[in-house]
Amino acid sequence: MGRHFLQIPGPTNVPDRVLRAIARPTIDHRGPEFARLASELLERLKDVFRTRHHVVVYPSSGTGAWEAALANTLSPGDKVLAFETGHFSSLWCEMAARLGLVVDLVPGDWRHGADPDALAERLTADVAAVMVVHNETSTGVRSRVPEIRAAIDRTGRSPLLLVDTISSLGSMDYRHDEWGVDVTVGCSQKGLMLPPGLGFNAVSPKALAHRGGLPRSYWDWEPIIAANRKGFFPYTPPTNLLYGLGEALTMLLDEEGLPAVFARHDRHAEATRRAVLAWGLEVLCADEREHSSSLTAVLMPDGHDADALRRLILDRYDMSLGTGLGKLAGRVFRIGHLGWFNDLMLAGTLSGVEMGLAAVGVPAKDSGVRAALAYLEGTG
Repeated sequence: MGRHFLQIPGPTNVPDRVLRAIARPTIDHRGPEFARLASELLERLKDVFRTRHHVVVYPSSGTGAWEAALANTLSPGDKVLAFETGHFSSLWCEMAARLGLVVDLVPGDWRHGADPDALAERLTADVAAVMVVHNETSTGVRSRVPEIRAAIDRTGRSPLLLVDTISSLGSMDYRHDEWGVDVTVGCSQKGLMLPPGLGFNAVSPKALAHRGGLPRSYWDWEPIIAANRKGFFPYTPPTNLLYGLGEALTMLLDEEGLPAVFARHDRHAEATRRAVLAWGLEVLCADEREHSSSLTAVLMPDGHDADALRRLILDRYDMSLGTGLGKLAGRVFRIGHLGWFNDLMLAGTLSGVEMGLAAVGVPAKDSGVRAALAYLEGTG
């Protein structure tokens, strides 16, 4: 009985009003009503990415938006510099290699973000692009994109900067134009509070002019941007998801405002970390400058299985937590605190974790719930 607590780092809970918007009757995607809808949404999306330039929308997952970023800008045999910051950065690198790109991977321990100093050492003249995951969903580690941009600029070289914001867009401060990003990859099912199904590329003029030779058809920016000028798409658009996007943008941009959205996520993330420390557990992210505000990955003590904890919490309390991915399987659980989320939902989430820890025999040093509530009460 009662509601299911979906506390994975995405897909996130979809607000009731967004679900109601999605349920509106579908309209003619070649008609004037749709053209007005699409034109408005494409313009408003620029505010989410903090850009004055094109945002391309695909009926796709974030993985499709990854491929679009590579296929539109690079050629077979091009060298890309990438950072191993977690499971999803590794998958993006695997995709790049399958597309015929040469990947120079800076190895990492999955507890730190992309290293600006390592970039300065590895960035050679033949590197066509730098790939960075802003917020690694598998680890709860944020890469410091402005410092990466500054490190690139100090070398005097001019590779494209491609950034994945799949689990930070609409949740954490991000500035496409100001930070000198060339292609930003995003998707719908996390901070934007929608179901999966929309992928995004925010595109700088430099990226648009840098047309690579990788094969592309469906992902090609040019016909999409050309059709967008009149409010249309060269393929059948996901009209009902666009209705939902409009409602979500009203909530984020008009009603709460992005600065308040980011502050809310920062506050809930700090409360969660205080709970973890009170339990006597360890946050996976090892550098406080790189803490994620979208999720917190928690290391289990030696001798305890994170997946056993997750199974018990799901079976007994009907709450879903994020699993450990790749080499973190069984070692960490992830608490999602992004999207449609408030203080009471966080308190319930942390209560479920605390009860689960006790049930599987993990000795807690203190009550993490009390520590989090004390912080929330002092900052509300």
